[in-house]
Amino acid sequence: MVILSIVAVLSSFSMKPPNTSYRTFYTVSIDEFDKEQQDLIGLIKKTELQNDRGRSDIKKGIEAARLKLKNIDFWLRYLEPVNYKKINGPLPVEWENEVFEKFEKPYKREGAGLTLAEMYLNGKHVNKDTLLHLLELSEGALVSYRADSTTKLLDQPDHFFLCNRLYLLNLAAIYTTGFECPDSKNIIPELGSMIAGVKDIYRSYNRSFDRSPLSGAYMALYDKMEEFVNKQPVSFEEFDHFSFIRDFVNPLFAINQQLLSQYHIISQSFNDYCLENSCGSIFNKQLYRAQNIKGIYALVEDPKALDEIKAAGKMLFYDPILSGNNERSCASCHKPTEYFTDTSFASSLSFNQQQRLQRNTPSLINVIYNHLLMLDGKQLSLHSQAEAVMTNPEEMGGSEKEIVEKVLSCKEYKAVFKKLLKTTPEVKEITLEHIISAVTYYYGGFSKYYAPFDEAMNNKQTLDREAIRGFNLFMSKAKCATCHFVPQFNGVAPPYISSEFEVLGTPADTAYSKLSEDKGRYNINPAAEMVGAFRTGTIRNAAHTKPYMHNGVFNSLEQLIDFYDAGGGTGKKLKVSNQTLPSDSLKLSPTEKKELISFIRSLNENITFDVPPRQLPNSSKKELNTRKVGGDY
Repeated sequence: MVILSIVAVLSSFSMKPPNTSYRTFYTVSIDEFDKEQQDLIGLIKKTELQNDRGRSDIKKGIEAARLKLKNIDFWLRYLEPVNYKKINGPLPVEWENEVFEKFEKPYKREGAGLTLAEMYLNGKHVNKDTLLHLLELSEGALVSYRADSTTKLLDQPDHFFLCNRLYLLNLAAIYTTGFECPDSKNIIPELGSMIAGVKDIYRSYNRSFDRSPLSGAYMALYDKMEEFVNKQPVSFEEFDHFSFIRDFVNPLFAINQQLLSQYHIISQSFNDYCLENSCGSIFNKQLYRAQNIKGIYALVEDPKALDEIKAAGKMLFYDPILSGNNERSCASCHKPTEYFTDTSFASSLSFNQQQRLQRNTPSLINVIYNHLLMLDGKQLSLHSQAEAVMTNPEEMGGSEKEIVEKVLSCKEYKAVFKKLLKTTPEVKEITLEHIISAVTYYYGGFSKYYAPFDEAMNNKQTLDREAIRGFNLFMSKAKCATCHFVPQFNGVAPPYISSEFEVLGTPADTAYSKLSEDKGRYNINPAAEMVGAFRTGTIRNAAHTKPYMHNGVFNSLEQLIDFYDAGGGTGKKLKVSNQTLPSDSLKLSPTEKKELISFIRSLNENITFDVPPRQLPNSSKKELNTRKVGGDY
């Protein structure tokens, strides 16, 4: 069964006269959605919710309103992203840490709208006032889309291409995954409706902005994408996510990026803060940046100076001089030969060598694509993260003053940092920041590599059929992509300005005798929703970075997938009152689990690792000259 006939009917609802101006088209489209939502509110007010027939009628009303919403999601999600959470929030409560807010304390944001209304309606006990409240909040949020401060943006072409960029990124990352669609049978029909509705937006825009139109090549490819979707099965489990993204979404993204440059598009929205305009592929590592690997050397562009920073950083990464006892280096826990983690133990030795650290060592590869660092999101920058580890009495046990003194006691280090000091004229003396920034610049460079999956998405090589089936499972039945977002497959979703945390119900042991006692994010943000929450990490290179979870409880991908397949801690009969992972079984077959692992292995990046330095710089302090490359433990 295909959705061609469904889309044809749905798209006819949004037909406008061919001479309708773009701004008028926007206003009419908002009004159409508003009317659909008001009709839904009216229906709820007069319907008996305890009656199955009544609930069914309301659900149909929600589905009709969702289709209208999808036709204008193109505008709503970009123009007013905060208010959008009131119209189609995926979660009842979110603790926001976006790019500009992350330097403040996390704040609570309550969601509302159609997704949450449908989820609430599906519950056992439904209160009419609560259901109405979710939709009335959505109605209130619509006011901002009619405000002059918003509608005036429609008079210039800039917003259109930026809206379109976010739309394309979400086509790749969330629109086909069920991230915001409670009923999986509606995912692909809603996608078809959205694609048709956005084409109406394109046509209206091109009529009003004929000097900066979407190109003919773009429109032709978009038509082919629509045709592809219309021929796909209704079931999102059978949908070809791989071909959809590779053959249509990614090439359309490339054209839109070209048009951003051609038309000199300027952004005034924090939605675009991290995105790179010159990047021509969703699967280019330059797509977005969450961290600055240069630190204090941020303005340095001279290749020779950068090489010197990298060389110093490499030497320091292996040098236990950064620790309090001169026996432990960064490489002690983040072993380059093991993808900058430690695969030997659930967690590394503490500084005193008597106990193990509480948490598993995360890989440093691709860490630059997270806004918040550490498993609990405690650190905001690579610099603060590295300093926290170096001065933590349980990890490296050093002190800022002592580290600087010891490093500068080495003639080789002192010479290079004295030279590099000239690149930071605002700072008059060598500081710990200079030292740490060299280290972060060194290991940050290992995040630039690509995996076979990236190359396949960029049409540079083919991918094994088993891995493709695994990716399609990842995006659908396995529900992995609702937390691990394309393209980094971490918890950073388009437009890549925030980091997500999830409560999985991780056990303390593989016998599931009890829940892990680590409260995770709660220690940073003591809110009930955050108990046991941890930052969603990337699955890139996951085949090389065992053990898994914050406590390293699982030692194989098979164990890990079995945990998710069972429904997390709750599915394993542990009591987890705030679990965000669905607790029902995914019912994955042995073959499907094997295909998922094949896809995960296709994300193993082709990294060229450095050979460790043969020796470390001598110090004027003789007691420091017995230290070993990489440390003692």
